[in-house]
Amino acid sequence: MDIVAHTLWAAAGATVIHRRRPLTRSTVLVTLVLAALPDVIHLLPIASWWLFADGTFGALWGYAVAVPGQEPGLPPLVGLLSHHLHCVMHSAPIAGLVTLALWAVRRTLWLPLLGWWSHIVIDVFTHSADYYPVPVLYPFTQRGFDGLAWITPWFMALNYTALAAVAIWLLMGKKRPDRG
Repeated sequence: MDIVAHTLWAAAGATVIHRRRPLTRSTVLVTLVLAALPDVIHLLPIASWWLFADGTFGALWGYAVAVPGQEPGLPPLVGLLSHHLHCVMHSAPIAGLVTLALWAVRRTLWLPLLGWWSHIVIDVFTHSADYYPVPVLYPFTQRGFDGLAWITPWFMALNYTALAAVAIWLLMGKKRPDRG
């Protein structure tokens, strides 16, 4: 799924949770950042190559919007680091370890992690074997589930229609102040 949709779904989820128990603005903000982060963090090696070596912004942009097989050429180390950061950020075992570590320290679930988890779960089903399959069991395997490619036009239309419907539902169900 695209970064904007990930963030909007996380915002909808945070809104639902906030109606049941108050969330601070910082909790919501961190949740939204963690929902987008897996698709951003793997760009850091490419951005570093552009900023500190002989890479170009065109290569960074080309990689960010490329379809499989049309990514720009990258130095081997940059490509390797980017690939493994993508795998790490889409890995349920790694997210599980982070969740358990924070649970051990905090003795409760750190709610912003739901943004990261929502990203992983959504991507498992919205990436096909041909369109960046998600290595959900990394580091045990780099194979991904063959889902539906989110870039499929009818699916993108359906996804944003569903997001609009959820937004309307959330706005219609907004708690109104008592007038009595």
